Amino acid sequence: MENINETLFSKIFYTENIMSFENSNSLNELLMQVNKPIFAIQNNDAIHFIHNDNDFFTAAFKEDTLHHIKAFVPAVRPENLGDKRFKTRHALKYPYIAGAMANGITSVAIVKTMAENGMIGFLGAGGLSIEKIKENIIELKSTLKDRPFGFNLIHSPGDPAHEMATVELYLKHQVNLISAAAFMRMTPALVYYRIKGIHTNDNGHIVTPHNIIAKVSRIEIARQFFSPPPEKLVNQLLERKLITQQEARLSQHIPMAQDLTAEADSGGHTDNRPALTLLPTMIALKNEFMETFNYKDPLCVGLAGGIATPESAAAAFGMGAAYILTGSINQSCVEAGICEDVKKMLCQAEQADVAMAPAADMFEIGAKVQVLKRGTMFPVRADKLYKLYQSHNSFDEIDEKSKHEIQEKFLQARFEDAWESTKDFFHKTGNIKEIEKAQADPKHKMALVFRSYLGLSSKWAIKGIPQRKMDYQIWCGPAIGAFNQWVKGSFLEPHENRKTAEIALNLLFGACVCTRASILKTQGIELPMNANGFNPIRKEEIFLYL
Repeated sequence: MENINETLFSKIFYTENIMSFENSNSLNELLMQVNKPIFAIQNNDAIHFIHNDNDFFTAAFKEDTLHHIKAFVPAVRPENLGDKRFKTRHALKYPYIAGAMANGITSVAIVKTMAENGMIGFLGAGGLSIEKIKENIIELKSTLKDRPFGFNLIHSPGDPAHEMATVELYLKHQVNLISAAAFMRMTPALVYYRIKGIHTNDNGHIVTPHNIIAKVSRIEIARQFFSPPPEKLVNQLLERKLITQQEARLSQHIPMAQDLTAEADSGGHTDNRPALTLLPTMIALKNEFMETFNYKDPLCVGLAGGIATPESAAAAFGMGAAYILTGSINQSCVEAGICEDVKKMLCQAEQADVAMAPAADMFEIGAKVQVLKRGTMFPVRADKLYKLYQSHNSFDEIDEKSKHEIQEKFLQARFEDAWESTKDFFHKTGNIKEIEKAQADPKHKMALVFRSYLGLSSKWAIKGIPQRKMDYQIWCGPAIGAFNQWVKGSFLEPHENRKTAEIALNLLFGACVCTRASILKTQGIELPMNANGFNPIRKEEIFLYL
């Protein structure tokens, strides 16, 4: 007797509901039915496509019309993308993060809509006062209850007291998940957050109440996050009686971060790393550290930077990303905490409309952020300030022409008046050491005034100060250009229609469609041109397919 499996997979007799290869619209429809597998059927005339159903297999044994299976495409659902363990760890339906953008650009509204749609968002707490962060925590905890959300913790090398105060706030209000960004090394505050409250359950399993998703682009920083907390910092916390002996002991059996986002060419702080080389490197590092430390819970690596289309999302998952994280594209959404004028500017941006500019928080060491250059002079002006700072020991040493330009166009105030405003800021934040250092060192005084311009420029963009439009600092990566190209001519082209969760669902659903099309192509099926991609559709339409 002929083998049943061999018969089934070499002969297809069922011809009802078969769709012709030439009908690309019908093929698109099949690819979008992501819950159902597809058979590509070859007969003497052409290739046809059919969904698998019970009637199909039943009829295969009843008739004797020869059709060969040319290709097979499994169901690929959005909730099955990424790493199941990552989703389980954070109680997510979909492996998607709306990344933190500082000064509340990733707003309460963004965090809420992500949680309500089975994903997660991190509030952009960087640059906010402790009181403002507290307000946001209380609002989110009262409305979201047990739904997942997180807050950002940005490295503050110039103000470690604020970093520690932020951590203490998170611990007090039981913010159990943070996104750690721009860290160059582990800090006492970060280690304190990670290990405070660590204990073992009745089964002897280590429980970590406070979890970190690290965002890094450098392998040496990733190594630190995949390692246990540094013993030196743990001992310091122990000496200060901030942690117990048990917490100190157990800390050496856990990584600083269970999850790590490989940050490729992105908006804001970035090293402009290419995703194609960064992600595989970070995944290999993850595997190395799992083997070295034998962690009980798996490490996971996600990808950020440049993810703006279904194709890029599909590529990320295809390369092994546990999840994807977006930023630049969310800034143009209705829920983003930034002015309407900036959202319009972002909607007009192309991939080449970005540039690197000095960062306000790490100005003196030459750190840079990626920003929008179209429609603003900020990148050019910020770069000039940094070059002048590098080459002069005080503001008085700068040539008269440059001093005049800085005071008239950049600061729009006399240098000394700008210094008084800067000094007031540090008084209010309690950072008196910076004032004392500046009064003793003219170069540091110049740095603080220049930094104040850089810091205010992002706030002008958020508030939409018209007379300061040429100075808007808009954190943005090339992803926004790719996104604008993808949504051109669709309902997502105008910023008024851009909703964070709807965009996320389109990217995830589109990634499923693109993955299915790619599976067909890898089996030798040449697809019609318009069957290779996916165009945006309304959220309600997506759910009809799911």
